[in-house]
Amino acid sequence: MLSSVRRTPLLSVLSTPSRTVAFAAAAALLFTSACTVVNSDAGGAIAADGNTLRIVLDQEPPTLEPCESSLASTGVVVRSNVTEPLVERDPDSGELQPLLATGWRQTAPTTWTFDTRPGVTFQNGQRFTAEDAAFSIDRAVNSDLACNVDGYVFDDSGVDVRATSDTSLTVTTAKPDPILPLRLSFVEIVPRTTSTEAKVRKPVGTGPYAIGGWQTGVSITLDRNDTYWGKAPAFARARYVWRSEPSVRAAMITKGEADLATALDPKDATEENSVAYPNNETTALRLDGREAPLDDIRVRKAIDLVIDRRSISGTLFGELGKPAAQLVPKGVVGFNDDLTPTEPDEKAARALVKAAAADGVPVDRKITLVARNGQFPRVAETAEALQFQMAKLGLNVKILMTDTAAHLQYQLRPLPENVGPIALLIMHGNQAGDAAFTASQYLLAGSPQSTFGTAELDRRVAAATARAGEKRQKAFAEVFAYQNKAVAQYVHLAHMRGLLGLSSSVRYTPNSATGDELRLAAVGHAEEKSR
Repeated sequence: MLSSVRRTPLLSVLSTPSRTVAFAAAAALLFTSACTVVNSDAGGAIAADGNTLRIVLDQEPPTLEPCESSLASTGVVVRSNVTEPLVERDPDSGELQPLLATGWRQTAPTTWTFDTRPGVTFQNGQRFTAEDAAFSIDRAVNSDLACNVDGYVFDDSGVDVRATSDTSLTVTTAKPDPILPLRLSFVEIVPRTTSTEAKVRKPVGTGPYAIGGWQTGVSITLDRNDTYWGKAPAFARARYVWRSEPSVRAAMITKGEADLATALDPKDATEENSVAYPNNETTALRLDGREAPLDDIRVRKAIDLVIDRRSISGTLFGELGKPAAQLVPKGVVGFNDDLTPTEPDEKAARALVKAAAADGVPVDRKITLVARNGQFPRVAETAEALQFQMAKLGLNVKILMTDTAAHLQYQLRPLPENVGPIALLIMHGNQAGDAAFTASQYLLAGSPQSTFGTAELDRRVAAATARAGEKRQKAFAEVFAYQNKAVAQYVHLAHMRGLLGLSSSVRYTPNSATGDELRLAAVGHAEEKSR
């Protein structure tokens, strides 16, 4: 299937002499990547029965393992639907609220004590106690399962966790951690009978829905948990399907075949079928500083200087993108108000590349620009624009569009070997509201999603992480400024807004957490809807 994607916006980003060649290459790429609309699933319709909430995702989740729920594609199904954490962060106010914990307090410089909610049962009938909470934290953070939450949230540092009674547990860290309760909001609680030897396919939790079934490549079904301790959700079940083409997802909303659809493209969105929301996502190009020519800071800074992020944002993202100068948006602790997006300066960029070449840097070596299909609206066109602008410097850039699994291999350690220099198109969402989560993942030299770093940057991150209040804000703001000046691993593109497909049959107000944590209990029927 070849969708009708408008190409004019891309050409307006490219200069006139190269438009013909660029258009031909773009058309070839479009033909090979846009024909893969997966899972036709009986024509695409999801049966409407009034009791089933119908959701169409941009991709199939790679796993439903709760300790991987910090991955957006997993969390959008699992978090606060199937499983729940001890505490949750209000995405609007940033305040922490009780969930499976009713209260918490710092009882020593390195120890926090949590009181757990009584009268809660798991979906399998097992009673929830503090021992389950301690087990879940230990399983996610201290085990050999290599959970994403371990690296992303806890920096692979480990904690000591103990249940002191049926309704109380303590969590102790090696060093004082002023945001430990916030970190624990990412740990989903599972029964202590859950395997610690392997990740699970159908998790059990305390949430308002239980896994009904997962037909690989087709759909995932959730059934309402009739023993849920909280308010019962409006829908008896939810069914997820996935379609790679945003135009197909939008059409399913318009035709009444789905109630919610993730990641719509602006060109397919209308006031009738969608709503925009701040999703705290930032797009950027991660440059692999281990490989020539990207191991030379002059080349990395030249790429930053030649990219016209205002044209890319204005032409390809429209109102859904604002040029960025750092990996976190305004509202996240550590955002630096003094940083401004780099203005393109091709002359200065060429001079940097020329100087590097004069010193023997192989600036003509092939650089692979890796992006993921469906990563964000117009991702392929964005990759083409970046390729064209980098080519102005004489850089030899080739595009590789991947699926989710292949993209993760480039994104997470251990990074693939013998693949040459990689410029990876990433989209980072800091839903927690604190720069520590970004820095620990993307800035530290050995962190899961960083290709390199410096001892000085590591020192600055460690110092900022130990601070609280205004001192924490200032320290992390300085971390982002230092990264741009002395490391330059990232070419920041845009702070993004999301487009959620929303049918007239349901009531739902998206927030900054929606892209990672689509809470089904917050969705109501049309008669309750007020937009």
